[in-house]
Amino acid sequence: MTRALILGGTADASLLAAEIARARIDAVYSYGGRTRTPADQPLPTRIGGFGGVSGLADYIRHERITHVIDATHPFAAEMSRHAVEASAETGTPLIALERAPWTKAPGDNWTEVADVTAAAAALPETPAKIFLAIGRQHIAPFATKPQHAYTLRFVDPPEAPLPFAADVIASRGPFTFDGELEMMRTRGIAWIVARNSGGDGARAKIDAARMLGLPVIMIARPELPERLRVESVAEIMQWLGHRACLGA
Repeated sequence: MTRALILGGTADASLLAAEIARARIDAVYSYGGRTRTPADQPLPTRIGGFGGVSGLADYIRHERITHVIDATHPFAAEMSRHAVEASAETGTPLIALERAPWTKAPGDNWTEVADVTAAAAALPETPAKIFLAIGRQHIAPFATKPQHAYTLRFVDPPEAPLPFAADVIASRGPFTFDGELEMMRTRGIAWIVARNSGGDGARAKIDAARMLGLPVIMIARPELPERLRVESVAEIMQWLGHRACLGA
């Protein structure tokens, strides 16, 4: 009998959970616990870490997991690495649902960098209004450039003090092109720092930056171990041995 573990937290993971529930496949959806009010899922849900590779391996064994699906954010590198190691340790098949990264289009003004530290270093020295679209776990390096006026956007308002003064928007995506244009215009945003998440759910800010002619510092994805990877829910369902009906 199939019993899948979805390592989730993304819009793609939610689409997959809905399809798996529709197909009546036994599965558990796991949130990392970084968001205080995660979206409801149509599957049994757990919240929180596993306790490293050994903890995830123990969970796979105890819960009789037969398939592991890594549908985490492309920048959740630690969880993805743990999934590879725990799946190998337990002999459990693993697949990653990973959207394709964005590629530069005509009109884009990108500076592509390797990581968050490099992104902070790439910002200008002259004070400017910066939109950091990178998540609250990754903002500390920008304290080295305190002269800028930063705008941050989180799902939940921050509970702890930030490492620098910032205008914080508490909002959950996906965001629209028109909404991103309005936000950037009203706040006078001059630079954007973004992670190359890929997909459609977070793309509006990149399209809006192109429309406004704004420079974007684009952070490359972290390197991950080799693993089976697909880009669609239908491919995951085929891997599980089920045909995806996708709402039909």
